[in-house]
Amino acid sequence: MEYRTLGRTGIRVPAVGFGCGNVGGLMIRGSHDVQVHAVQHAIGLGIDYFDTAAAYGDGQSETHLGEVLAELRPDVHVATKFRIAPEDAADIAGAVRRSLEASLRRLQRDSVDLLQLHNNLRADRGPGRTVTAQDVLRGGGIADALDGLRSEGLVRFMGFTGMGETSEVHEVIASGRFDTVQAYYNLLNPSAGEPVPGGYPNQDYRQLMTRAAEQHMGVIVIRSLAGGALGGAAAREGLASRAPSGMADGNDYESDVARAEALAFLARRGWTVAQAAVRFALDNAATSTVVVGYSEEAQIDAAAAAADAEPLADDVLATLRELWATDLGLAGSA
Repeated sequence: MEYRTLGRTGIRVPAVGFGCGNVGGLMIRGSHDVQVHAVQHAIGLGIDYFDTAAAYGDGQSETHLGEVLAELRPDVHVATKFRIAPEDAADIAGAVRRSLEASLRRLQRDSVDLLQLHNNLRADRGPGRTVTAQDVLRGGGIADALDGLRSEGLVRFMGFTGMGETSEVHEVIASGRFDTVQAYYNLLNPSAGEPVPGGYPNQDYRQLMTRAAEQHMGVIVIRSLAGGALGGAAAREGLASRAPSGMADGNDYESDVARAEALAFLARRGWTVAQAAVRFALDNAATSTVVVGYSEEAQIDAAAAAADAEPLADDVLATLRELWATDLGLAGSA
């Protein structure tokens, strides 16, 4: 397993991490024995970075991960996340602390390596659990709350999920307050990592990975399989969630599956779409690690194999760029 440095944290992380969320579902819906065996298997392959969140399974992911790690007692890195609710605005520091303390109890740990803001960012709070860049950066805001927890030794480093409105995400990156960012980057929407054509029909994240690397932030790629749309039919079977709703770039799952059909050419080059998707994310120089969600051990093996594979060939990348220019063949088809 290749290891990379997680930006200015200095932590050495595997090229692919272990996502404990709802899409793969193993750490939420799997049996304890299955979870223990999968985690042990992943660690044996060198995958020792685990990404969870308070919201995953309403705390079940953290609880199950905590139980497994308490049993195995491996030397691993654990990252989790918190969300701020609208009613928390009057006491942000208290809300962040309460969420972290509950996470630590579920994880059976005294501290975590990385605590990340899980809310989407918007210029106005709008509906649902969104926050603004100013909510994050102002005095007494979310970043200050995280700094306080770090000074107490409850978290080593602080990060955020780089989704929502692009300008707000870039504002938080440019602040230099955060050690890491989670970036939505995949074969269906590569805009977080490279320029896209004018008139690009999906959300343009404007190369946020490059901007983050300039700030010496660690870049954690998420949704490399586009919520399972790049994983084939098997990605939605067994412990995996059914089709997720509300993809990060505004598309729905069904349209992403349709767009993914244009990637069938990868099979002629010896790739499954899923493995090519992971390899594509790793080939960006800004990527520190790619967090992949799993529903079975075979998917762990496939992700590890992608990490060990050679980079995608130049002509494959050229074909991909031609496809992106037409939104993978769907531009003008509506």
